[in-house]
Amino acid sequence: MHDDRSLVEARLKRVLDERVRPAVYPESVPLEVAVWHAPGEPVPVAEGLAAEPEPIEVGARWGAPWGTSWFRVTGTVPEAWAGRTVEAILDLGFDENMPGFQCEGLVYRPDGTPVKGLNPRNQWVRIGAPAEGGEQVRLHVEAASNPVILDYHPFLPTQLGDKETAGSEPQYTLTRMDLAVFDETVWQLVIDLEVLGELMAELPVESARRWEILRAVDEALDALDLQDVNATAAEARSRLTDVLATPAAPSAHRISAVGHAHIDSAWLWPLRETVRKVARTTSNMTALLDDEPEFVFVMSQAQQWAWVRDHRPEVWARVKKAVADGRFVPAGGMWVESDTNMPGSEAMARQFVHGKRFFLDEFGIENDEAWLPDTFGFAAGLPQIIKAAGSKYLLTQKISWSQTNKFPHHTFRWEGIDGTRIFTHFPPVDTYNCSMKGGEIAHAARNFKDKGVARHSLAPTGWGDGGGGTTREMVAKAARLRDLEGSATVTWETPRAFFEKAAAEYPEPPVWVGELYLELHRATLTSQARTKQGNRRSEHLLREAELWAATAAVRTGFPYPYEDLDRIWKTVLLHQFHDILPGSSIAWVHREARQTYERVAGELNAIIEAAQHALAGAGDTPLVFNAAPHTRAGVPAGGARTPAGQDRRTALTVRAAGGHVLDNGLLRVEIDARGLVVSAYDIEADRETVAPGSAANLLQLHPDFPNMWDAWDVEAFYRNTVTDLTDADEVAPDGDGVRIVRTFGASRVTQVLSLAPGERRLVVDTEVDWHETEKFLKLAFPLDVHAERYASETQFGHFHRPTHTNTSWEAAKFEACNHRFVHLEEPGWGVAIVNDATYGHDVTRTVRTDGDGGTTTTVRVSLLRAPRFPDPETDQGVHRFRHALVPGAGIGDAVREGWRINVPERRLSGAGEVVPLVTCDQDAVVVTAVKLADDGSGDVVVRFHEAFGGRARATLTAGFEVAGVAVTDLLERPLADAAAPRARDGRIALRLRPFELVTLRLRRA
Repeated sequence: MHDDRSLVEARLKRVLDERVRPAVYPESVPLEVAVWHAPGEPVPVAEGLAAEPEPIEVGARWGAPWGTSWFRVTGTVPEAWAGRTVEAILDLGFDENMPGFQCEGLVYRPDGTPVKGLNPRNQWVRIGAPAEGGEQVRLHVEAASNPVILDYHPFLPTQLGDKETAGSEPQYTLTRMDLAVFDETVWQLVIDLEVLGELMAELPVESARRWEILRAVDEALDALDLQDVNATAAEARSRLTDVLATPAAPSAHRISAVGHAHIDSAWLWPLRETVRKVARTTSNMTALLDDEPEFVFVMSQAQQWAWVRDHRPEVWARVKKAVADGRFVPAGGMWVESDTNMPGSEAMARQFVHGKRFFLDEFGIENDEAWLPDTFGFAAGLPQIIKAAGSKYLLTQKISWSQTNKFPHHTFRWEGIDGTRIFTHFPPVDTYNCSMKGGEIAHAARNFKDKGVARHSLAPTGWGDGGGGTTREMVAKAARLRDLEGSATVTWETPRAFFEKAAAEYPEPPVWVGELYLELHRATLTSQARTKQGNRRSEHLLREAELWAATAAVRTGFPYPYEDLDRIWKTVLLHQFHDILPGSSIAWVHREARQTYERVAGELNAIIEAAQHALAGAGDTPLVFNAAPHTRAGVPAGGARTPAGQDRRTALTVRAAGGHVLDNGLLRVEIDARGLVVSAYDIEADRETVAPGSAANLLQLHPDFPNMWDAWDVEAFYRNTVTDLTDADEVAPDGDGVRIVRTFGASRVTQVLSLAPGERRLVVDTEVDWHETEKFLKLAFPLDVHAERYASETQFGHFHRPTHTNTSWEAAKFEACNHRFVHLEEPGWGVAIVNDATYGHDVTRTVRTDGDGGTTTTVRVSLLRAPRFPDPETDQGVHRFRHALVPGAGIGDAVREGWRINVPERRLSGAGEVVPLVTCDQDAVVVTAVKLADDGSGDVVVRFHEAFGGRARATLTAGFEVAGVAVTDLLERPLADAAAPRARDGRIALRLRPFELVTLRLRRA
């Protein structure tokens, strides 16, 4: 025996590569191949099958970028192969180093029945086991020539990301189209040797088990005739029987393997291609389930299930059967695996509403877990949303990507802003594409941070994103690792089974409070500004559409547009997927997203206008409709009223030192000759907002060239270099405001600063004609506020972050997310900065070295970036932003002004006042949704939360006769353990905890 492990490993690798793996298919004959290239977008299956192909040879180039080619392969099984297992080997030109991200295929029989997908590590199609000999073989392959965009340099710009710029050069070379004999014994030997070789490599040098494996492998290789592997494979396997049968130690780490194929709903491919990716993967997985009785596969994202149902009914039938058998498992209970930082409160709730309802309606299955392995960090408001949806677990592994700090737990309870705690697991295998390699299994066991108190972890197993899911090789490896000395044990289990075991063995896990911040991909809060604006505006238009349609339905019999709202919500939720809303997809995806948001806005505005006209009635009385959740200028929330006259005005005067002054009696704002705000004086509080010696409304430009992932990342070193854009081409009066024009590089910025009468709010309207490359544009507000923390809005509340960098955890949050506002305060006085569609920001704190020695806290809003990968033209063109500086704001003012800037008033004429359907007498209780119940019953559903961070008492008043009230979950199902409040004369008394989220269902009399 060799006593040097490296020699045995080298021997094993060469024998496997050069002799054993090639012997899996010892005999082969070529198939005849013909191809038809679809002229445009993918065609229906029937059309592809009926098309007349032309002959093509192996070695020929095929497939324009984003094209579809239908291959027809035909042949005859040799008579001599009777009684043997025969497979077709169909290699479209795969690169096996990249299991996804390239060409793919779906195999059909001539009658249109799907067989399985073709992927780089899944190129076989079973023909006969055993074959009879003489069978005629005819298969059709719908092959997608998706271009390789990621490659090995994911930061290189490419024009392949949009079919309009990708060209027509063939992308792939047809590599192999054969019938071949499949030698099961040799294939099993490959798995034996791989499992033992990989395990041996992970065991310590002094381990007796390592030497036992080394001896067995050496003997197996000795027993193998390298000139006749097929004849000697069984003998070689026999030398490994004992070493594979030695059971694991009772204390071994236990891994629940879950078949998995993480498929991004769009990323380096368009949405339409994801429909086909899902069909290929589900075809693969249903076929594998038929072959492997212990295997369990999970798929999340109800949208992807719906795509299979609607576009591939023949695949859907197989999926439904596998679900009924309990082995193809819906996971996650969300419409898509969305971003969770940027979606608004209602949108985040609706991700669960639509996702869970789909699985309930289609399969009667209730999901207990949120399944988000790849999402870029998790907002602090998410735990109570998960709970309110009727779920109780969360799985992700993305936090393992953090660059600076290692998260201290793998199993823990995550506490959100309202105190809700969710049992959470981060798989220590540190991937959602586990392939059952020994190194992965060993890493999971070594890496698991909760040793001694827990011993279960989960491993999502399979190739994603077009890799085809779990392979038969992975299943075979898992079988050997079920109970193998030296390894963690592996068992196929559903997520529910894993979570139940993990929770039972670890009833008091540690608690992590606040957001789960990913120390990576921070720039996704800014990339693709138009996509983010489309999302924000769609969210608020949906709120308006539901509110006015429900009000009109109850008041006038207006037909509530159930189906349209359901469809539009699903469209908006789809675009919150974690590579669409974050701006990290190819140009094609974002081009289509812009078109979609424009169409959505048109549909929703039409619903809003129709409902408001129904409510207003005929007449010429001017009316203002207020869809915000707070009374505004005398107009009640959710109602309409004749606008009150305005006897105040704003004075615009020339500033003595150059520039202009805006004064409305509440604020006096000085804008210097550079167009910068050098003073924003709160007259009533006798308090200056802008830090001494500083200027607000300062545009700052940084170089922006991250180390790798262009659209995703911004590195801390970007701050080392900054250009203050202080030169102005024009600073001049513009109506009641001041207009500022600046040019820099190839770009132009036009701003209008305005101060409305009677409002303590300086509005900053910014238009940027952006033509920079690899630059980062910020808008800075240095504030004379001493604050060790600040608040940023998140779902159903706000979250505090420190302004200091005492630890590496705080320092790593140099770019963070807010929704409609950021708020800072000293006791009794604060400042809010509100926005209409930006998310990224940074807050820094410095002590002034001159003057009064006070503290300057600077809030900088992130406006635009210019990454070149994966979209080389990211955000080129014109953008419009609206922000407001609100001096003297308490947290309630920040909440109110955030809504105001996002939900403008609407004006039309009618018969007279429109009474709100529902009102609340307490500003701290914010109503986020007023709608009719989804079940068509006509019940009114009201969702609200405490928004200031304290206890609240309030009265909710319904503008209709209420026959009953129920507290429900997000899916509008009554909660058995919640005491239903009583309605007296339509009034409902409420008591809410800080940030508590409540959904009420009001039955109409």
